[in-house]
Amino acid sequence: MDIQSIKNRFGIIGNSPALNFALQVAAQVANTDLTVLISGESGAGKEAFSQIIHALSNRKHNPFIAVNCGAIPEGTIDSELFGHEKGSFTGAVDSRKGYFETVNGGTIFLDEIGEMPLGTQARLLRVLETGEFIRVGSSKVQKTDVRVIAATNKDLLEFTQNGKFREDLYYRLSTVPIRVPALRDRKEDVPLLFRRFAVDFAEKYKAMPIQLDDEAKDVLINYGWPGNIRELKNIAEQISVLATDKQVTAQELRRFLPDRDTSNRLPIFVGNTGNTNGHEFANEREILYKLFFDMKKDVTELKKMFVEILQNPGMAQQHQSMINELKGGKEIMAPSIMQQPGAVTSAQPVMLHHDDAIHHHEEVEDSLNIMDMEKDLIMKALKKHKGKRKDAATDLGISERTLYRKLKEYDIKE
Repeated sequence: MDIQSIKNRFGIIGNSPALNFALQVAAQVANTDLTVLISGESGAGKEAFSQIIHALSNRKHNPFIAVNCGAIPEGTIDSELFGHEKGSFTGAVDSRKGYFETVNGGTIFLDEIGEMPLGTQARLLRVLETGEFIRVGSSKVQKTDVRVIAATNKDLLEFTQNGKFREDLYYRLSTVPIRVPALRDRKEDVPLLFRRFAVDFAEKYKAMPIQLDDEAKDVLINYGWPGNIRELKNIAEQISVLATDKQVTAQELRRFLPDRDTSNRLPIFVGNTGNTNGHEFANEREILYKLFFDMKKDVTELKKMFVEILQNPGMAQQHQSMINELKGGKEIMAPSIMQQPGAVTSAQPVMLHHDDAIHHHEEVEDSLNIMDMEKDLIMKALKKHKGKRKDAATDLGISERTLYRKLKEYDIKE
């Protein structure tokens, strides 16, 4: 089947060379049983490629199932994929077939494969190499004939170097790699996609389809589209419903595009922030924790500095640059404090006896370890919810799977 026929059959819109090449590879590999790894950003359309490969294969009349590995808790993903025996774990009141058993002869699409736990990765590798699997709680080896198509929006090769993904599984999965281009890499397709979405939503809402003037088209094309096709479709639907005029100008279009100006936003700390494990501060709560700890550390340093100045007035000049930095370049009352070491001043409420100040400083420093704070918060949440992981995870603002991983990482006994 030629590329244009595939586009017509599966509703693929676009003519960019990168898209055409990805479709060509998908068509060529479809009739084989080779494992395929589809990579691309979120919203780029990776699942559509898995459906194309299955529909053009010899397995097209057999089952196809899409599994989001990132949406299944770590404690149950083995059971979901490979099944379990009755009584194999708490809540296993009956035996259950897993996806590799129910989809025998068909195709399984493993989305977000980079989120799969290492233990499950080992089980998957065995299926790919031998076609064998074992249910959870069983010792009986079973056979399956399932074609695996995996997808990821992560750099799995980098994950293998960091120990987050098995290297042998990576090379086994990427027998045939397919790269789905991001929307910003196929700008010529943006107006075509938008027009298609506009027509579809006009039919859905029984209205006239919206149109963009030339300046609005330029704005649409030059926008970065971090959410790719999914974001473009959402914007098209918003404009179709909310636009006051069916001829959309650039000014009105900008009202619907998210403001990506981050100059007035809190910084996002990603990567190594000082602890040896390189924890990532990827959500607002962790960002606020980091800012709070930094602020607390500055206040502690300021207290310690004042104690030193009171005991040794000659050190005031040495600390003046730090004083100015902490006060945003404005001088504070260090000279007057230096002149009257024993006087009661407005700054005295924050002063401590020398020994107490040093002791207090050390206690605050100990509390600045993010891992200790994270562990302490998890223990408090579990205690608050009487050991119920789901409620504790909700209270902490994390997924139950993340909480499970943290319990093992910090060796927290429930």
